[in-house]
Amino acid sequence: MTTFDKAAFSKADAGVEAIAFGRHIIRIAADQTGGSLGCFEAEVPAGEGPPFHVHEKEEEFFRVLEGRFAFWCNGARVDLTEGAVICVPRGSVHRFQNIGASLGRLMVVMTPGGFEGFFPAVAQEPDANPERICQIGEQFNIRFVFDAAEAA
Repeated sequence: MTTFDKAAFSKADAGVEAIAFGRHIIRIAADQTGGSLGCFEAEVPAGEGPPFHVHEKEEEFFRVLEGRFAFWCNGARVDLTEGAVICVPRGSVHRFQNIGASLGRLMVVMTPGGFEGFFPAVAQEPDANPERICQIGEQFNIRFVFDAAEAA
C-alpha cells in the first residue's frame, strides 16, 4: 500500500469494472490512498439493491448520481433523488434500493478503504452461491443480515 501524500484521482470514464451485483466501477482503490478511503460507482437496475448488511469497520457515503433511491439505516428510511447525499455510520444495519423506473447510479465512498475490493472478488467467482458470497464478504468486513428483527 502506498503512502497517501499525493492526490488520488480518477479521470472521467476511468476505473476498474467489476460485474457483480450489477456494474461497479472502482474509481479509487484503498492502495491509492494509503488505506484512507475507497471510491466506486454502482449502477443499480430499477427495483434492485443489496440485502440488509453491516460494514463492521467502515463509514459509507453515498451520492445519488442518477435516479431515485430509498435508504434504510437502523430502522429509519429516507428517499433521495439525484444530487442528494447520505452518510451511514459503521456498524449500522442498512441497505438501499433503486425505487425509480430506470437504471440508477450511485457514487460510494468508504472510509477506511478496502471494501471496494469486494466487487472484483465476487466477480472472479460468477457462480458463487450465497454462502460463498457471505464468506467473501467476511474478508471485506461486510456481514449480511437475514434476521428480520435485526434489520428492523
